[in-house]
Amino acid sequence: MHNVTFDLSRLHEHGSAYFDYLKLRKEFFVDVLKWDIPHNDKYEMDQYDNPTAWYSLVLRDGKVIGGTRVMPTTSHWGKHTYMLRDAMHGRLENIPNTAMPADINSPYVWEMTRLVISPELRTAKERAECLSLMGQGLYDIAASEGCVEYMGISSIALVRVLRQLGFPLERLGEPYYDKEDGRRYAVLRMPVLLPGQELIAAE
Repeated sequence: MHNVTFDLSRLHEHGSAYFDYLKLRKEFFVDVLKWDIPHNDKYEMDQYDNPTAWYSLVLRDGKVIGGTRVMPTTSHWGKHTYMLRDAMHGRLENIPNTAMPADINSPYVWEMTRLVISPELRTAKERAECLSLMGQGLYDIAASEGCVEYMGISSIALVRVLRQLGFPLERLGEPYYDKEDGRRYAVLRMPVLLPGQELIAAE
């Protein structure tokens, strides 16, 4: 396994990885979880897949087996900002506007969304390695772009796994129940701990 990170200006450097990630998202979020989000018969892609977004993907033998999307909370693309802020202001139907406890708009705080792992990773060891590599990509993006904290929605079940892997997650708001997939979610924050540095907290 190995990690790659890029924004849309550099997606051509990684072959079909970007579109393979969109395909993996469709297979999980649409086909499995039955989310009502923009997609066609191959790809899931929404308004947040725009030039303000960055991606941390994990590949094995040239195939995307996991990935996530991040963007600064200062992002604007047309009438949209970032997912949680748009939900807070009532622009999204599938996320309650109470999920986000505060209106955050800082170049140092980035939102993480659409984290997905391939079902081909059948063992806990494989999934842990994939998540760790994905996390390393997030740290690399943070180091290059000045991010000191990530936040985003995560399923409660995934939170336990990420904490066991050493990700310093803290809950920002109260959990909520998603009627579409029957899962519980919460907004989390993750201060970035870069190699050789003390824990950095967002201002």
